[in-house]
Amino acid sequence: MIGKAVVFTDRLKVSVQEVEIPEPRHDEIVIDVEVSWISNGTESSYLRGERIAGDTPYHSNAAWPFPIVAGYQKVGVIRQVGSEVSGLQVGDRVFATISRVSGMFNPYGGHISPAVTAADQVWKLPEGASSIDYSGLVLTQVGYNCGMRAPVRNGDCAIVIGDGLVGHWTAQTLLNRGAQVLVLGRHDDRLRYLPEKAVGVNTRSQSPMETVSDFTGTDRIAVLVDTVGDLNAVEGCLPHFRHNAHFVSAGFYGSSGKIDIQKLRDKEITLHAPAGWTKERMDATREGIRDQWLQTGSLVTHRFPVNRADEAWQLIVDKSEPSLGVILEW
Repeated sequence: MIGKAVVFTDRLKVSVQEVEIPEPRHDEIVIDVEVSWISNGTESSYLRGERIAGDTPYHSNAAWPFPIVAGYQKVGVIRQVGSEVSGLQVGDRVFATISRVSGMFNPYGGHISPAVTAADQVWKLPEGASSIDYSGLVLTQVGYNCGMRAPVRNGDCAIVIGDGLVGHWTAQTLLNRGAQVLVLGRHDDRLRYLPEKAVGVNTRSQSPMETVSDFTGTDRIAVLVDTVGDLNAVEGCLPHFRHNAHFVSAGFYGSSGKIDIQKLRDKEITLHAPAGWTKERMDATREGIRDQWLQTGSLVTHRFPVNRADEAWQLIVDKSEPSLGVILEW
């Protein structure tokens, strides 16, 4: 089967091209994709050659991870259902994660259509739902996971490092659980998308530690979530932690992700290291979007036809103009 995909052919080189797609198995479905959501941080890291798989950083003895079909999330309509698949049928609008492809560094990818996908990596959308709202479901689940990791009591002070998509969804989740939330970011154009109840601070113009101290007061930090891999900011926050606080580490640190455990032990701080996705969390995230306490489509700032995917990546990598959510329309 021949399909179309967004392919990283080399470092900082993006091409939309025909690819060979394996024939579907009995436990797979075939989807005609409508929209796919770019994961700015993870996919950019692959495009720059910084990682070769998941959270595995590139090292000098490794092969460059190219060519590779970028991404891991999209929404479309089922055109074919395997004989062993139940609960899904032709015509259903669904979300799908990674799909199979041939001839690439990795045998799976996200921005590809038609998408041959294992049925257990597919979620049916609620009737009448917006395709865009659910097209970033895996990434939304990352933010949900970060926001759910630590126990939260009503009124607890929670700090989120990073004003990207994961930072936004982490903040939304913590707010929904009753926390007071401060987001430390670097972009006014992103911080303005935060819910009204969250406090956003641009650390380029304001001292982050003074802001943290003013925000927490005597209550201290109960939860700190690092969504961008900024250990300097984490170290700066440590003196403001209360006893038995929780540190959720979700950023990509490459080969430099080291922290002194003794500094956590002094206040008996619990370290959480969330990664990946599970059916349970994906189900809960889908429900959060349905119930509208997780806001997704409103964070989309740019849309590109898939044939102009290279322009989308130029925007993200060069930062030629402010952006947050970037989607490809098929």
